[in-house]
Amino acid sequence: MKILKNISKILPVISAQAHCDIPCGIYDPTSAKIAAKTVMRMVQQIQELQLPAAQNDKHALDHYLASIGRRITIKEEHAQLCKKELLILWSDFFKPEHIQKFPDLHELFWQAEKLCSKNKQEVNEEAAKNLVEAVDAIAKIFYEAKNVPQRYQAYQEITDNLY
Repeated sequence: MKILKNISKILPVISAQAHCDIPCGIYDPTSAKIAAKTVMRMVQQIQELQLPAAQNDKHALDHYLASIGRRITIKEEHAQLCKKELLILWSDFFKPEHIQKFPDLHELFWQAEKLCSKNKQEVNEEAAKNLVEAVDAIAKIFYEAKNVPQRYQAYQEITDNLY
């Protein structure tokens, strides 16, 4: 303890302030949208899979179950990734002045986070679609908050054609 006090007397103390964990300009909702679209696509693929006609065909049944399992794993991982990406935007990018300008922002994020959880828990095409729409609504506000609303159109063109 004494050593630390002596070191602090010798070395100057430098204060640093930052409003976020990472440098400005890195924030973007695109990764959340890709994750949400992946959730939606996995739900669609799960619903498209057909049980094998012959229930006693162990190989076919194993293949079916493995296919379901892989898609559920990916769906849940991407729902969690979407949740993480949204939380970063919510907690690190948006500031009090954004809440004043966009009063529904907290509710929108809260609902989107709930949709991430619902999509982890269920295979629900409507919930997946709602998650994609919620991410889009947040992205629109994000680009308006950055004063570049024209980028929202480019974001839509890129992310709508993923799958």
